[in-house]
Amino acid sequence: MPKAEVDRTAVAASWPDPLAWLADAAAERAAAGLHRTLQPRPPDGGAELDLASNDYLGLARDQRVLAGAAAALRQWGAGATGSRLVTGSTELHAELEQALAGLVGAPAALVFSSGYLANLGAVTALAGPDCLIVSDAGNHASLIDACRLSRSPVRVVPHGDQQAAARALAARAEPRALVLVEAVNSADGDLVPLAAWQVLAARFGALLLIDDAHGLGVRGAGRGSVAEAGLAGQPNVVTTITLSKALGSQGGAVLAARPVIDQLIDRARSFVFDTALNPAAAGAALAAVRIVEAEPELAGAVRRRAAELAGICGVPAPDAAVVPVLVGEPQAAFERSVALRERGVRVGCFRPPSVPAGTARLRLTARADLTDADLARFCQTWRAVSPA
Repeated sequence: MPKAEVDRTAVAASWPDPLAWLADAAAERAAAGLHRTLQPRPPDGGAELDLASNDYLGLARDQRVLAGAAAALRQWGAGATGSRLVTGSTELHAELEQALAGLVGAPAALVFSSGYLANLGAVTALAGPDCLIVSDAGNHASLIDACRLSRSPVRVVPHGDQQAAARALAARAEPRALVLVEAVNSADGDLVPLAAWQVLAARFGALLLIDDAHGLGVRGAGRGSVAEAGLAGQPNVVTTITLSKALGSQGGAVLAARPVIDQLIDRARSFVFDTALNPAAAGAALAAVRIVEAEPELAGAVRRRAAELAGICGVPAPDAAVVPVLVGEPQAAFERSVALRERGVRVGCFRPPSVPAGTARLRLTARADLTDADLARFCQTWRAVSPA
């Protein structure tokens, strides 16, 4: 054996197995009730009652949305072929951006290939070392990751605590500030008082970024929480949305004043360096926007169904489509979700790190197309698995 090969073998033997730690980490997660597995579903969902998806308006299988996707696929092809700044910006993307801005009442919009990337792009392009970020503790992981990537000083305040946010803004040394909140919390389902947050941000010369992923299509006759609060055209308000929940498609967008959009086009790395949203998703989202505009009653329908689900579970009616049922410990929440699924009902199971320790929960989501029979079926199943 050549000396060089012997030396490499000896060196390799002196180091630990680089994958050995993974077994210990997996064992720790399993012991804490935090192990997760993928659970593929059949094309039509089978016989399951779906109370876990984010398809709030039931548009993911709407024939008009499917037709929009199919038409875009035939006209533009399967892929966008490049980033938005190279070949990925099509007339379809521009039409979708105009429609989204019109739906919400914002001056301009910029489409990203996911809501996660929209949050990353908006925060990192608008923040920086000279900008304090004040972030609500209940914010989605995409906003948390954006804070970490922003190179900004970050102050995390308790969920909904405007006084803590005011103190952080007042004490800052940085010339600029960016406040981050979710309009409808993704785990708790509560609607924050957006108008008060906008006044607070304006008082301290800060931008307010509102993630309305769970409000679009559900609040404000479908136009979202920001429009409902009358804030869509405010110059210090930036809104991020997803196309993958109420609109039943895929993708995300930022809605804001034109100078904000121009900054993102130049500086948002998750926009500049990412392949554009595929045409079929853009076509589906555009069709869904037209439906939301034409059928504002869908927003009321999904909230009524959410209130009915909450009543069955014995929890307060939510502000949007998310119905949280607090269980406490991760394993108990997981076992309850498995018991429901074994009886043909799929619900979400939120465990740390998605929610704080000790607050594991079942997360039910309403849909506008749920029937009375669906609710009766769930009621019977819920009673069968609930503790006496």
